Amino acid sequence: MMHKLYIIVFSLFVLSCNSKSTEENDKTIKEKPSMNTEIDKKVASLLSEMTLEEKVGQMTQITLDVVTKGDNQYSSALPYELDSALVRKAIHTYKVGSILNTPGIPLSRQDWYKTIKIFQDEAAKTPRQIPIIYGIDAIHGVNYTTEATLFPQQIALAATFNRDLVKEVAKISAYETRASSIPWNFSPVLGLGRNPLWPRLWETFGEDVYLGKTMGVAMVEGYQGTLGDPYTVASCMKHYLGYSVPLSGKDRTPAWIPERELRQYFLPAFKAAVDAGSVTLMINSGEINGVPVHASKFLLTDVLRGELGFEGIAVTDWADINYLHTRHKVAETIKDAIKMSINAGVDMSMVPHDFEFAELLVELVKEGSVAEERINSAVSRILKVKMQLGLFESPVTDPKDYPDFGSEKFASVSKKAALESFTLLKNKEDVLPLEKGTKILVTGPTANTMRSLNGGWSYNWQGSEADNYAKDKNTIAEAIVGLGNATFVQGVSFKEDNGIDSTVLKEVSFEDQKNIDAAVKAAQQTDVILLCLGENSYTETPGNINSILLPKDQVELTKALAKTGKKIVLVLLEGRPIIFNEIEPLVDAVFMGYLPGNHGADALGDLLYGLESPSGRLPINYPKHPHAFVNYNHKHSDNISIPNYYDSDYDQQYEFGDGLSYTTFEYSNLSVSAEEMNEDGSIDVSITVTNTGSRDGKEAVLLFISDLYASITPEVRALKGYEKIALSKGESKEVSFTITKDELSFVNQELETIAEPGDFEISIGDLKKKIKLK
Repeated sequence: MMHKLYIIVFSLFVLSCNSKSTEENDKTIKEKPSMNTEIDKKVASLLSEMTLEEKVGQMTQITLDVVTKGDNQYSSALPYELDSALVRKAIHTYKVGSILNTPGIPLSRQDWYKTIKIFQDEAAKTPRQIPIIYGIDAIHGVNYTTEATLFPQQIALAATFNRDLVKEVAKISAYETRASSIPWNFSPVLGLGRNPLWPRLWETFGEDVYLGKTMGVAMVEGYQGTLGDPYTVASCMKHYLGYSVPLSGKDRTPAWIPERELRQYFLPAFKAAVDAGSVTLMINSGEINGVPVHASKFLLTDVLRGELGFEGIAVTDWADINYLHTRHKVAETIKDAIKMSINAGVDMSMVPHDFEFAELLVELVKEGSVAEERINSAVSRILKVKMQLGLFESPVTDPKDYPDFGSEKFASVSKKAALESFTLLKNKEDVLPLEKGTKILVTGPTANTMRSLNGGWSYNWQGSEADNYAKDKNTIAEAIVGLGNATFVQGVSFKEDNGIDSTVLKEVSFEDQKNIDAAVKAAQQTDVILLCLGENSYTETPGNINSILLPKDQVELTKALAKTGKKIVLVLLEGRPIIFNEIEPLVDAVFMGYLPGNHGADALGDLLYGLESPSGRLPINYPKHPHAFVNYNHKHSDNISIPNYYDSDYDQQYEFGDGLSYTTFEYSNLSVSAEEMNEDGSIDVSITVTNTGSRDGKEAVLLFISDLYASITPEVRALKGYEKIALSKGESKEVSFTITKDELSFVNQELETIAEPGDFEISIGDLKKKIKLK
């Protein structure tokens, strides 16, 4: 029987749906202090002059295709060109306040400047002269601008366990986005990648709450800096809330998440980003427990505004208000869907293809179905962000003012991020690093394409044009062959599948037979096989899969190569963990490469030859079996064994936090400043880390805490601190952490965030210490 008493030590939230009625929540929100900053006064003054049509226009966001020339107004013709009549219609007739997206191809920063200047010049001719706010998905660098610096995707950045590096990446991304004249970035993704099937897992910071929220804060701080500085952008937390765990694993399908878990696992990253000052948020396209998030006043107003205190813009995802009618079937008409979502708390509609939203919302206000006060609150937030960005004073930035755009200096940061993300998971008999002069065969479907290095959202939505626009960058085949004494043979290629185009291979001057027999023949003349497997580029619904097993042709290639008796170094380029347990015993080394970006191949070359030592760690559990997806911070009942009868279900290929190095690290002197802590106190934890190997290296020091007994079944362990350090051979460093009640807390049955008195275990490496909360 549980004898602990509930001691509420802090509350993450102010309100609970179980403890307060909607009317009480509304009252609480209305009683918040009135706005009184200079920007707030300007917003209020401008709002008082605006017509209803002007206000609703500010809440309307259209895609660029609506105002370009083409076969119809929703499809851009190439070469891309704006249609001046459609631009005037959008800005003058419908008073549109926001535009997003690309014309299907990346633009040069000069073309972005010309495009956005046309919009801003047209907006300056309107009675209120309110600038347009342009938004883009610049999720790993400004990936829709030619010659920009593309970085590793978020899942790879998480593997670095290096917050400072992530902040630097975000800062550069903001700089290059503003060099493209764009002030609003739809990033970061703050969902947890806890379902390996989900095609957007690679857009997350992995499966852990603490890692996700701290990385998210670093990215928000890097993007926004001092908002209004011409080198910063507005960040956009997405996708609020629970988008990343659809029950089927397929994109935008229903999720079933108990509210206790919603609050414990999915809300903290958004709370942390709100506290860090993120000024915009994008809403989850899906539904939770049968309620579409775009229709949930509880999540969009009671929790987001009342509990988290978010005061920025809440924007829909693509066409999601209409989907309340066409997909979710909770609104009988589009007009009903608009009423439902705006009253729930939506500020801006990513419409994106027409002006029906603006027309119908005006009707709804005039009919009294939507209060103009609700419109005023939404428009106030939109105007405030535009003022915070300095768009009224400088509506467009000039690319000439950004001399570091696409520079070698920025490229070196991208390569550094890739170097720290590559995760060495197996190194049998120290096959790595390779000696200089080793004869290498490079083979496999991901070896000679930039698509598998970059993933989706790279030059176009599905990343299918990466080989064309990044042809000046190295594929793995080009990088390794360029280092000398290496041969490339394709082996197998990607086939068209799930709506994803076939890989367009880069042209190379060495052998490319694209068949298994040719790869085997070439392998017999080499010392080591660099086998590059994984996935083609994809994102969202086109990336849905029915099997998470490694494709049969990749298995066949591996087995054929293994028969040669040569050492095999496997490199996995993939956005989610593709199960390869059938061939894992056949390879001597395994690198998880994730999606390391344009400079990932060069980083891999340095790692293979020992110029750098790997330091990445898995930000996810890597499953070993289909239908056995268990997160690392599982419950004790997920790990049941009966001796001589039944082995544990918790059987992973590799576990969260795994990662090897070419050097060795020893952990010693784990100490705590006290063994007991009051609810308002703290305990300092320190440990000594020594590089005991023969090479310099970096080590991610991870601190886990286990609540030994609790009123809600506790997790086996949970990450509560991490630090990336660099150590020369023979060097020692002390690493310190501070534990407070926050690190000991959980959400209980009453939906309160509490820490209960009792025993907790701290573990770092293989060392453990117990502490007690009094």
